[in-house]
Amino acid sequence: MDNSNGINNIIGEGSELKGNLKTSGNIRLEGKVIGDINSSSKVACGETSTVDGNVIAENAEIAGKVTGKVKVVDLLVLKSSAVIQGDISTKNLIIESGASFNGACNMGEKEDDEILENESSVENNE
Repeated sequence: MDNSNGINNIIGEGSELKGNLKTSGNIRLEGKVIGDINSSSKVACGETSTVDGNVIAENAEIAGKVTGKVKVVDLLVLKSSAVIQGDISTKNLIIESGASFNGACNMGEKEDDEILENESSVENNE
């Protein structure tokens, strides 16, 4: 994963995190997260990953299971082993053959700008 600020976060296979994770760096997930993931860089969810919550990122590549909304500003890649149970919002979308997606999909420039603005306002109100 390329990241200009050099921050990489890894949650390995067999690990479980309960709570929300927010970072400006990349996130590599092979374990389980019960809560939301928010990165202003890239989120990569491997085949063994499970997310019970929302995924919000600049870019994302998902090969595992996500139960929740996926909001990506630029590019979302659903690998062949991906299982998404929830709505997707992104500018660009690549879905490999075999990926499973059950939910609504929004694509376009305007939605992308609103994603980060809405997330910021929600966090400020908490």
